[in-house]
Amino acid sequence: MPEIIDLLLRGAVQLLTCRSSDGEPKRGAALSNCGIETDAAVAVVDGKILAVGGRGEVERAIGDTTVANVIDVEGRVVLPAWVDPHTHAVFSKYRPDEYEARIRGESYLEIARKGGGIVRTVREVRDMDEDQLFEVSRRRLLKMQEQGTTTIEIKSGYGLDTENELKMLRVIARLGREMPLDVVPTFLGAHSTPPEYARSADYVDAVIEEMIPAVVEGHLAEFIDVFCESGVFDLEDTKRIFEEGQRRGLGLKIHADEINSLGGTELAVEMGAVSAEHLIKVSDRGIEMLSRSRTIAVLLPGTIFGLGLRAYAPARTLIDSGAAVALATDFNPGSAPSSSMQLTVALACSQMGMTPAEAINAATINAACAVRRERDAGSLEVGKKADMVVYDIEDYREIPSRAGQNQAMIVLKEGHVVWESQGVAARSEVGF
Repeated sequence: MPEIIDLLLRGAVQLLTCRSSDGEPKRGAALSNCGIETDAAVAVVDGKILAVGGRGEVERAIGDTTVANVIDVEGRVVLPAWVDPHTHAVFSKYRPDEYEARIRGESYLEIARKGGGIVRTVREVRDMDEDQLFEVSRRRLLKMQEQGTTTIEIKSGYGLDTENELKMLRVIARLGREMPLDVVPTFLGAHSTPPEYARSADYVDAVIEEMIPAVVEGHLAEFIDVFCESGVFDLEDTKRIFEEGQRRGLGLKIHADEINSLGGTELAVEMGAVSAEHLIKVSDRGIEMLSRSRTIAVLLPGTIFGLGLRAYAPARTLIDSGAAVALATDFNPGSAPSSSMQLTVALACSQMGMTPAEAINAATINAACAVRRERDAGSLEVGKKADMVVYDIEDYREIPSRAGQNQAMIVLKEGHVVWESQGVAARSEVGF
């Protein structure tokens, strides 16, 4: 037992541990079990969880050891902090005019053909100074932290040449160093073919021969991702890029089956990808293959919401098949400009038929598995980082059911308060 307990958090009416029994992502019926403790507490030492469970159990575990700091949450709900495993959070400006254009009937691909979408943001990012790009991105991540996110994957993909992809990845690395967040870097050079290339095949060559070696040499990415879609990169392109990334030690992720069913999910499983993401048009064979694999299906309901569409990914079918399902925001300047994991969880429930428990597990422990952070984040367990959020509610199901409000009251990263809502006591409904 250490000489001093750094933090004792107590008084949780519900504490969701989101523990996985085997260290693997939750599947099937297990996804419905959030590991709820009542009248619960957490003891923290050196940023790690020393004890967690019922208040009496935790107090017995620490005995009469000196406690440096006590937070009594007075009957509120405590969850693991969110893990957001798919974002494009480093960019220039939002594209609200395209949101309006979609309402007026223009499709995502039509907007792209007019020079909007990804290519528009590429132009803007290329024009931005690296320090400016860092500063605007830093402010965005602070807003994500306020919603309870403390681990975030960020993809490049708005540079689309070696110089600017490396610039983005350096910004991502700096965000991880300078902010109280864990940042997971992904190289997405194959996000779109830039306009200076007449043939996508030539750009694929540049990604393989120039960009990947530079990214690996600079130790700037943990994963490599490809937008495998009609009019973007086909299966052959994707496989070539994956093979080179894999050969150089990068984990595989894929934007798959978002607009058309090309077989990207099947390729991801065959090549042992960590995750296949989007999956709105995933095939029956793709679902069956996911159910027998370790590849995690990362679903992004905020994208469909942002695009104003109706066909969400088949979450219920995926879960019932036994596939491992995670949730993410897809936070980006155009199709998914919301960075709220609370909204993502709400959409997963109301639009994809997931229960609140399933959605919360998918946004915590399963999301951590989708970025290989399950040893540190995604659940409240002894030895893991004390990344947790106090919500100003009395039942965890209020997070999705009361969508549109930030219910977070206190956000803790490794046992330290990194954000706290001001004046909560005067407006809280807890206890009435």
